[in-house]
Amino acid sequence: MPDFHLRGITWGHRRAIDPLTGTLDQFHAQHPEIAIEWMSRPLHGFEFTPVLDLAKEYDLIVLDHPFVGEIAAAECLLPLDELLGADDPEAFVGPSLATYRFAGSLWAVPIDAACQTAASRPDLLSRLDQSPPEIWSEVINLGRVAMRAGYRLAIGLRGVHSLMTFFTLCANLGSPCSVEPDTPLLDRETARTSLALLRELVSLCPEQVLDWNSIDLHDAMVARDDLVFCPAVYCYATYAEPDQRRPLRFHDLPGPRGCRGSTIGGTGLGISARCKSPEAAKSYARFAASVPAQLAFASNHGQPARSAVWENPAINERFGNCYRATRDTIEQSWIRPRYAGYLDFQAKAGTLVEQHLRGALSEADLLETLEALHRQSGKSPTR
Repeated sequence: MPDFHLRGITWGHRRAIDPLTGTLDQFHAQHPEIAIEWMSRPLHGFEFTPVLDLAKEYDLIVLDHPFVGEIAAAECLLPLDELLGADDPEAFVGPSLATYRFAGSLWAVPIDAACQTAASRPDLLSRLDQSPPEIWSEVINLGRVAMRAGYRLAIGLRGVHSLMTFFTLCANLGSPCSVEPDTPLLDRETARTSLALLRELVSLCPEQVLDWNSIDLHDAMVARDDLVFCPAVYCYATYAEPDQRRPLRFHDLPGPRGCRGSTIGGTGLGISARCKSPEAAKSYARFAASVPAQLAFASNHGQPARSAVWENPAINERFGNCYRATRDTIEQSWIRPRYAGYLDFQAKAGTLVEQHLRGALSEADLLETLEALHRQSGKSPTR
């Protein structure tokens, strides 16, 4: 019988839960004294449920990096500097490791890497005799060609996903949004250009895109036969696997200035400060971030964070060359704000950008409200 029992929480998709449950036997063979039970929750919960609340119930928490400011302020997770403190940052793709360093400590170890990339249906592109766009103007041209033939572009713009694409476009244009509430959020000219690009894109997509998150977008693209190309979505490489109805292919993000990165996502694994078996939990975190485990994660529909796995030929073959095809984008990716109080801004701002794209909020009102929310978020009592 195991001596230590740990409970973990992730989000409900095979990219998230299958790597964790599928490698438990491998971990247990190394640590028979430790048993782990994994739970999952919807994507929306992953994006917004405070880690402080999860840390009261779970030992192991799969989290998004914008939580680290509040984590550091509340000290609800254990610092994990000794696990990867000497690890070469380039051992993980892009700024994956850097996203979990905040206020002098490492609050999670990278186990999953992602950023906004492009996604295509290669069979539909072939019907149109088109190649994947490499710059935003080509995206719009493809959209016009597609509409004349009865096809459409696609994207997921519900709530926070609208904000992430807005962030990506601003960063690509050379004026990323501020990561600190003490400085103005936006360069107004860049923001207006980015919103115009988004509005034009929406006009070439089905109206449902404003109801879709990233998972909905991928599900629609493999299920429907009218969605040719998406220029920006948090990549789920598992939709390129051969068991999909129509496997997708992923590409570097075709920004207004070409491939100049996007807004990084991915996940880290943190340990609750309330964990009664911290050394056992650290053993699992060390395992999950290791190259052998990351290779096993990829064999269980996971999306590894280790550079060595992103370059592995067998893994790339399994995932339609997704990792090599999007490496330039993730290496240039931008880290969004992480200060305590930012997540309240993210939730409200995403809804506002979506409302603007629905035609329910003017551009001027949107930009003024975003700046006011940004300033107010810095006054959070947790800061």
